[in-house]
Amino acid sequence: MNNRRRNFRPRTQKNNFRRRSASLNSTNVSNFNNGNRGFSRNGSMTNPRNVEKTIQKFQELAKDAQSSGDPVLVENYLQHADHYSRRLAELNGKEKSNSEKNSLSNQEADEVKDISSNT
Repeated sequence: MNNRRRNFRPRTQKNNFRRRSASLNSTNVSNFNNGNRGFSRNGSMTNPRNVEKTIQKFQELAKDAQSSGDPVLVENYLQHADHYSRRLAELNGKEKSNSEKNSLSNQEADEVKDISSNT
């Protein structure tokens, strides 16, 4: 009895886990055209504060791995922290350019008001 193989019977999916409806896919395809869809979808890595926390987490993990004497794991965690620090710099650059655009558009609006009030 123990030498016989059991036939695999897959479980039926009750709640359609990991399946999406066609309408959900068709509406979101245009919004998520980048390769990192998971980050864009949940928005967790678009908040600079969350990215800073993630950097700190990987730095702490690297310290713990250093104390346990695992140099490969240390390098792995430091590479993750470096990735997120580049992501943070990218987010800060976007915020800076957005604030510059807003200030420029406000200046243009003020100039238009000045021109219209002079005539």
